[in-house]
Amino acid sequence: MIYRFAALPAGVLTFFALAFSAPSGAQAPVPVTTAPVQMRAIHQQVTITGTVTSPQVARLSAATSGLITAVNADEGSRVTANDLLVQLDDELAQLQWQSAQAKLKQAQTSLADAKRRLAEARRLAPQKTIAETVVRDLEAETEVNQAAVEQAAAEAGYQQALLGKHQLRAPFTGVVSRKLAEVGEWVNPGAGVLELVAADNLRFDFAVAEDYLSLLHPDSRVEVKLPALQNALLPARVVTIVPVSSPGARTFLLRAVPETTDKRIIPGMSVIAALQIPAQRQNLVVPRDAILRYPDGRVVVWTVEDDGGDKVARLHVVKLGQAFSGLVEIESDLQPSAQVVVRGNEALRAGQKVRVTNGSSGS
Repeated sequence: MIYRFAALPAGVLTFFALAFSAPSGAQAPVPVTTAPVQMRAIHQQVTITGTVTSPQVARLSAATSGLITAVNADEGSRVTANDLLVQLDDELAQLQWQSAQAKLKQAQTSLADAKRRLAEARRLAPQKTIAETVVRDLEAETEVNQAAVEQAAAEAGYQQALLGKHQLRAPFTGVVSRKLAEVGEWVNPGAGVLELVAADNLRFDFAVAEDYLSLLHPDSRVEVKLPALQNALLPARVVTIVPVSSPGARTFLLRAVPETTDKRIIPGMSVIAALQIPAQRQNLVVPRDAILRYPDGRVVVWTVEDDGGDKVARLHVVKLGQAFSGLVEIESDLQPSAQVVVRGNEALRAGQKVRVTNGSSGS
């Protein structure tokens, strides 16, 4: 039996000829990005949780008793220092102040009249037309009137100050966190009306295990993450370490302040920080992206090495140590400045040709 094959198009024949004749080593090099292996001081990274706190939190109360006639703030209201927050009924206080002012004016008038009569008596005394005792009586009267003026002025000042106590003003700029009284309520001195929290100069407070107390110091840098703001990262600086351990928890207070401002941060937010604790040693480190974990349990990095003028990938099994600041400590026979692959390493094969795209090891 004779078989006949249909003629194939020239393009298809060319494809098969190239596919079966091209050597495997002719594949294009895989593009990769590399970074150098470094010898660095090792830090232990400790994750701690804390809270955004305010340097000023005040429970505001009235300085005198009275009926609330106006509350000019609510929860969440932003106020500035000296803003009028609460007004008490001051009708009686106004009347008492006006009465005190009238008494002061009366006393001042009496004093002025006594001084006038005393001056006239002193002019007539040398002429012996007025008794000396009359002059002394007028002097005494003038002194009494002077004391009466001072007493009336003090009373007027007291009534004016009492009138001012019927207004509750913001002692500092901040945000009203709680509203504790409403219009129509009677309040007494010391009873909370509003709670005010300063919204500036916020800080981060953490409870840290006492094991790390000796390893931390003011001005240490931390990186703070705020879950409520889509895990926004914020650099911060340690400003206070309170070396007083809580007997139950065995922790101490660590306080940090942000190095940049973010108006979205409010007191009460939770924060997560990564503390960098010096480990008192040096070792090789590579970027975290250079680490690959295989299903069989191996942890490896790929390096780029020269092979007869070509750049090829080499596999290295490593043992990991501390991770910090985007770096990972490794135990390996690698040398500092060796180039590890940080991009394009997911599908590499040993001996595969690569092309470095970042220019750190050539191209």
